[in-house]
Parts: sequence; C-alpha cells; structure tokens
Amino acid sequence: MTHSSTAEALPLAQPETIIGRVLSVRGSQATIGLPEVNWDEPDEARATVGRFIGIRCAAKTVVGVVTDATIQTLPLAREQGFTVTALLDLMGEIRLAANGTLRFSRGVTIYPAIGDAAIAMSHDDLRIIYDVSGSDTIDIGNLQQDASLAAHVNVDEMLSKHFAVLGTTGVGKSSGVAVILREILTKRPDLRIFLVDPHNEYASCFGDRAQVLTPANLKLPFWLFNFEETIDVVFRGRPGLDEEVEVLAELIPLARRLYGNSQPGDRTPYRKNDARSAGYTVDTPVPYRLTDLIALIDERMGKLEYRTVRPTYNKLLARIESVANDPRYAFMYENANVGGDTMSSALSQLFRLPTNGRPMTIMQLAGFPAEVVDSVVSVLGRMAFDFGLWSDGALPLLFICEEAHRYASADRTIGFGPTRRAISRIAKEGRKYGVFLGLVTQRPAELDPTIISQCSTLFVMRMSNERDQALVRHAISDAAANLLSFLPSLGTREVFAFGEGVSVPTRLRFKQLPPEALPKSEAVSSADSDFGRSVDDKFIDVVVERWRGATLANRTRQDPAPEAQPEGAQRGPAAAPARQTRLNPEGYQLLKKPTKPGHSAR
Repeated sequence: MTHSSTAEALPLAQPETIIGRVLSVRGSQATIGLPEVNWDEPDEARATVGRFIGIRCAAKTVVGVVTDATIQTLPLAREQGFTVTALLDLMGEIRLAANGTLRFSRGVTIYPAIGDAAIAMSHDDLRIIYDVSGSDTIDIGNLQQDASLAAHVNVDEMLSKHFAVLGTTGVGKSSGVAVILREILTKRPDLRIFLVDPHNEYASCFGDRAQVLTPANLKLPFWLFNFEETIDVVFRGRPGLDEEVEVLAELIPLARRLYGNSQPGDRTPYRKNDARSAGYTVDTPVPYRLTDLIALIDERMGKLEYRTVRPTYNKLLARIESVANDPRYAFMYENANVGGDTMSSALSQLFRLPTNGRPMTIMQLAGFPAEVVDSVVSVLGRMAFDFGLWSDGALPLLFICEEAHRYASADRTIGFGPTRRAISRIAKEGRKYGVFLGLVTQRPAELDPTIISQCSTLFVMRMSNERDQALVRHAISDAAANLLSFLPSLGTREVFAFGEGVSVPTRLRFKQLPPEALPKSEAVSSADSDFGRSVDDKFIDVVVERWRGATLANRTRQDPAPEAQPEGAQRGPAAAPARQTRLNPEGYQLLKKPTKPGHSAR
C-alpha cells in the first residue's frame, strides 16, 4: 500500500511505501508488525535484517535499522493481520531544516506511537541519511543496502579523534587500510602519514607518494633511544640485570657530557665522573659516542677495589660490543664513534620534513632483529608525539600502527611497556598537538581497552571471536551496537563503520583497488609459491650463504658477500635482513624469497 503527502506533513524525499505498523516502543528500540510476506514485492520494500526502515511520526520520520525479524508474533498482532514482527534499533530522524530541505540528524526527540506507519526507505531517502559528502569527506566505497550510493566518511572527524580498523585475517583489512590512506593522501596533502608495517605489505600501495624505510636505509642513532629502550636493546629484549643497569644509568649522562664538552662553544662546568654535574639525564636526546661510554666503564672498572665486582662490568662491556658489532643493528650503530648531532636529519627522514611530494613514510619492520622491533616502534611513537608537542602541532601527523595488539597489549605482563605508553600517549593527548592515531588489529580483545576507547571511529570487519566482539561492543556508544551480531556473516571487504566519522552506523564495502596497489606481503605465501619448483644444490648453497651472512658480526657495509647478494641490490650485510627475513606476529624469523622488482627500498 502506498501513500503520498507534502513535505511539511511527511518529510520524505519520495512518496513512501507503508509496509507495517508500530506494535511497541521501548528505549531506543521499536517493534513493527508486518502483514503476510509478499514474495513478489521488490527487494527495496522488504524488511530484512540490516535494512533501514522509516517510521512516520508527526512531521518527521524516525529512522531505524532492522536487527531481528521473526514469525513469532503476539496473538493480538495476528488479529490485526500482522504475521511477522521486526525489531528496529532507532538511529535518528529525517526532518525539515530551516532552509526547507530535508536533513538527517542522530538521536530521537519524539518517539513513535503505537500504530504509526512503518515505511520502506527509498534511494533518495538513503541519500539524505548518508549525506556527509563535501570538501571534508572521503569516498571509501559504497553502501551495502544500495551499491549505487557512495560511502563517505568525514575525514576531519575521523582523524582528529583517532580511528581503528578491526577484523580477522583474510577479510580484506589491509586493502581497506590502503583505501582509507590513499583517500586521505588525496584529500589532505598537507598531512604527513607514518605507517608501521610489520609484514612489509604496503610498499606498492602508494606509489611515489610514500618513502619506504628498511634496516638498510634507516638512520636511527642509538643515542635517540631513551634509557628503557636502550636497556631493551643492550639486553636483547630480556630484562636487564640490576647491577649492569645501575652502571649504565650513571655513566650514560657522563658520556653525553663528554660529547658536549668536545663541541666548540660549550663551556658548561663539568667534573669528571660526577653524574650530577653532567647536566643531562639518561633520556636527554643529545649525542654521545660509544667509545666514550666504553672508556668510562673501563675507567670505573679499573678503580674497583673488589675483583668480585669486575665480572659485572666485563659482561656489560661484552653486551654493548656484541650489539654494536652486530650488522643487523647497523641502522643504530653505524656511526657510533664518529659523533655528530643528526637528530634533525633523523626527524626529517622519518616524518617527511619537508614532504617533497612524499608525505608518507612506510616503516617496514620485517628484517629488523626480532628482539629490537618493540624498541624501534617505541622510539618512533615517542618521537612522533614529542615532535608534535614541541612544535605546538604545527605539522599534523597521522601515526598508523599495524598489528597494534602486539605493541599495546591489554596484558601488562607481556610486550614492551614503553611502546604501549608511547601509543597510549598519542591516543590520550596526541590530538592536542596534531598527532593522530590509526590502529589496525586482528585481535581487538588483546588490545589495551584504554587505547581503543580513544578511537571515536571504528571500521569493524568480519570477526567471530566472542571476546573480540565484546570489546568492540563496549567501545561503541551508538544504539546500533546490536549490529555487531552481523559481524560473523560479513563478506570480504565488507565493514561496519561506527562513530564520529559517519552520519549513522553504516554497512559498506571498501573500494576495489587496482592490482598494482593491493597490499602484498613479501613473505612466501600460497598465492605466489611455486610448489613444483626444482631445487638444486647451488640454490641451497646461496640460501645458506645469505642466511649466514645476515648474522656475521665481522662484516661491515663495505665487506659484503657478493655471491649472496642479488644483482643491483644494496651491498653489505646490514642490508641483508631487510631482503631476506621478516617477522611474524610471534617474532620468529622466516626465510623469504628475493625481493621482487618494485619492492626495493626507496
């Protein structure tokens, strides 16, 4: 049955199709009764789960989404001719604006009454509901209910209040992230983006708009690490021994002062081996030479009265020298004894200052030593926040953290505490200083709930784990939290968008990226493995040589293993791990195929 009226009496874009009547109303939900199902009615007129339905209420239309439909109806409803009931979560209202146009707004000011008409929403009605298009929006796909309508997201609301992309492996999460970031790069060319890429998937997604950093081309001096991060590196991810940690805590400030005294114009009074006169703390980001630190340890050891204490200093020296001579740590220690304040150039490289047409940095973590990855992410997150803090937010930065549950775990007994604190600080305070956060994870239940609660826009893809769904449900304030029951049935690239970035909780499908822009893991996968490939002894010898070359401590960048390097590749064992190994979420190293054309570090 159809019915037409004027805009003042019935604010709808098109004449409505009445499909039922309101049977009950409670809180943010309403139940509507539907007559006997007409199998020949058009699809847009059917009240199926996930579909938007309007309720004609006074001079406006209350909009709800069907979350449950059943043939089990009350006897009284059957007497009125209703054989099916549908439960609606009420989302908002369509009403006349002051300028005479129809507008959608969240929330319900006047609730429907029993007997009010339930109306099928037309194409134009849906366009009113999702009308967030404009100069401050991005187009990331199309609506599931009407594929002809684009799905827009308010980019300013999404960025300034942080966002998260959640979903299990294989649902198109990485391609969805790529779609969002490509659109942001187009809409906000003044925004710099820093992407933590644990699996080396995104290098080919953004073309010339992104620089790719690997252990082979990264310059991250060891003295930029704060004390906790330094301890994590020196002890290779294990807890530091108290005696050795105390020595470093006292001598690192002195090493910083020794470097400062060697610089022209520095006249700060300094008494040798007096930490209080050093003027620096263990965390002050100023250079020091590794040779100075080792000399201070040697000097201290020579003054010891008890030989029983000397093994502590010997072990500490052995740890420092072992890390400094390890070619996998060349990105930290390559110029450890040369000196030079390279903090500005390091910040310029990491955060694209200036952008020079490449506003994005992709930090590929596969290839870093497994035991130092957490420290590296900690340094990057901390420096991103501190630069925003001390620059008064003059240069906005979006910090994207893939596999966020690894670096910001809900379990405080696992993971690296400084990394979690660095990400948490961005989540809680970053927006004040122009540092925004994007989290990507397949295990929301393992993510620190304090951090995810700071994300006001959530893109939730297929997930079947009840713990993951429960955490997301607590993080969503919309009345449409019941929509999470649909998550296990979402298709590939399908996603529910909730929060400040969308006008209403939205089921959409991400855009299909061209093949050359799809994320590609550089690890061997079933998609590109040749299981029938013939293998000879020479091939195995090359693999063994590259394997060993990645960890030989007596080689430098000028002493490569030519027979183990692909032609045209950057020379030196320090570059080898970036091409040979990657880190899986558990931190193990896996052998991978040689770098494909187009995947080399830029």
